[in-house]
Amino acid sequence: MSIPPLIVRSVRQSWQWQWQRLMSGLGPADDEGNYLRPDSAPLQTSLPEVEDLQKRQPERRPRLLIGRSCPWAHRTWLIVQLRGLGNTLELLTAKADHQEGRWRLEPSWLGCSTLLELYRRCGAEPSLRATVPVLVDPGRSAQHKPRLLGNDSTPLSEALNRWPAAPEAPDLAPEGLRKKIASWQQLLQPAVNDGVYRCGFARNQAAYDRASVAMVEALEELEQSLQHQGPWLCGEQLTLADVRLFPTLIRWETVYAPLFGCSARPLWTLPELWKWRQRFMALPGVEDTCDAEAWRHDYFGALFPLNPGGIVPDAPKLSTLVNSITPSP
Repeated sequence: MSIPPLIVRSVRQSWQWQWQRLMSGLGPADDEGNYLRPDSAPLQTSLPEVEDLQKRQPERRPRLLIGRSCPWAHRTWLIVQLRGLGNTLELLTAKADHQEGRWRLEPSWLGCSTLLELYRRCGAEPSLRATVPVLVDPGRSAQHKPRLLGNDSTPLSEALNRWPAAPEAPDLAPEGLRKKIASWQQLLQPAVNDGVYRCGFARNQAAYDRASVAMVEALEELEQSLQHQGPWLCGEQLTLADVRLFPTLIRWETVYAPLFGCSARPLWTLPELWKWRQRFMALPGVEDTCDAEAWRHDYFGALFPLNPGGIVPDAPKLSTLVNSITPSP
């Protein structure tokens, strides 16, 4: 028996109204339906003294808390891997709780079982959102109160690039390339890194179209730059510009294209960008930071307004996806 058209229209209008309310909770938008990342007041990033860090026992070292599915946290994790910071910095992975919409600490740390509890334990203001990545200093001893050293991925990345490391550790922001790194950041942050969310969280077709066009233009600019000035975004040297782009592009086919509608320009149609991603993935320690199953589980499982059925789709193994396809010329 077919459903009467009046019922179809009524249900559709009701669902669209509910969807708009749900999306308002997921992410704010302006009057034209463009997604706006929620305002935040990140902490000022600070670093402990080098001599202090080198004297610490492992259990008293600062912890970098990340979430596997968070691309902003992924940036900082990559720097830890690329610069070999494991001797003075510990890594702690928070788990996304889809039912309560918060990050959980399993096992607990410093008597805290959630990231929010840890923020409060460190004396954070109640208005401060408990987000990853966040760098936490537990203190030199149990008598010292733990404190937050920073929770914004951009200054945290810069701080981790200055973190004590072996002499052979790469400098990802050399003096002569800092202006170029900043220039890429100004393009990529709104159009690509945030652009995927502007597509996925757009409230209407026009807002989506604007985000998609800006994203494609940025991807094509990347392609042209790599073609003439590669192999990395700033030329011969790997920099923070590459680190900031990789977490978005490595999630492209498994999350952003199918869930956020970032499908106007498949990456395999951009051969230089495709090869760039392959090169980055092959760097020591990088593949260990990539968990496509966790990404799909958290994005498709947590973003209910975009995937109300909660079905997590299958996908090819990430290494196969990245390395087996020959991009078109």
